[in-house]
Amino acid sequence: MKPSIRTLSLQELSILIDWAAAEGWNPGLDDAAMFQAADPEGFIGAFVGGEMVAAISAVAYGRDFGFIGLYICHPDMRGRGYGKAVWNAGMARLAGRTIGLDGVEEQRANYQRKGFEPVYETIRYSGRLANRSAGGGSVPTTTARLTSDIGIPDIVAYDTLCFPAPRTSFLRRWLQPPHRALAAVTSRKMAGYAVARSCRDGFKIGPLFADDAQMALELLGDLAIACQGGDLNIDVPATGADFIAALEAAGFSPTFSTTRMYQGPPPQLDANRIFGVTTLELG
Repeated sequence: MKPSIRTLSLQELSILIDWAAAEGWNPGLDDAAMFQAADPEGFIGAFVGGEMVAAISAVAYGRDFGFIGLYICHPDMRGRGYGKAVWNAGMARLAGRTIGLDGVEEQRANYQRKGFEPVYETIRYSGRLANRSAGGGSVPTTTARLTSDIGIPDIVAYDTLCFPAPRTSFLRRWLQPPHRALAAVTSRKMAGYAVARSCRDGFKIGPLFADDAQMALELLGDLAIACQGGDLNIDVPATGADFIAALEAAGFSPTFSTTRMYQGPPPQLDANRIFGVTTLELG
């Protein structure tokens, strides 16, 4: 039966997030409303007989960039072309843009056949910080402040160093409680920011953007306190060798990996400031 394709409601997006949990993706407790703020039209479902059978996120960031994620077909409905239908709808929605995704190893070749090229590996590190910082107890060089004290324009300005397009509407929601959001501020300027969100299991840290690894570690340490000792999960670009070494020294372990891939010219970003990606679903 040919499915109908349409934008998901918030309730349907919540169902998709539950599907992600069933797949073992450990989504955030408030992801549906937070994700929808990025692009309300960017979550697409295939429906048969009024029931959702497959879905995808195809979030547009301005006219030049988009991101594919949350690509799931209900287990009982696989092998019938419904996944392909939402994939085609998502890609058509983002046509003309550079499109990113984070793919697992077993799907990498499939995405390459669809025109996506690998750029870097992302490794999920999980663990707890026994002390304030993973940086060996060094004296902090920054002051951590609530992002609500900084102002959205400054956050967006820093974010655009590390993300391919302004995402003001998303950040206005992502930085709000119940998320825990902190900014690193030196005597002269903003030097980074980070967000923790409660998940089905522990917390995910993302984004974690900072001027250097030490500032990233200080932000991570402050978020660990805000999370009251819960398990932390952070998706780290594999190129960040010094940061990864500090995480491993603090007892974090690699638990999962994906490959960041792009169809179209890869964005030109300040990779040295990216210590944790925002989400694997939205980029």
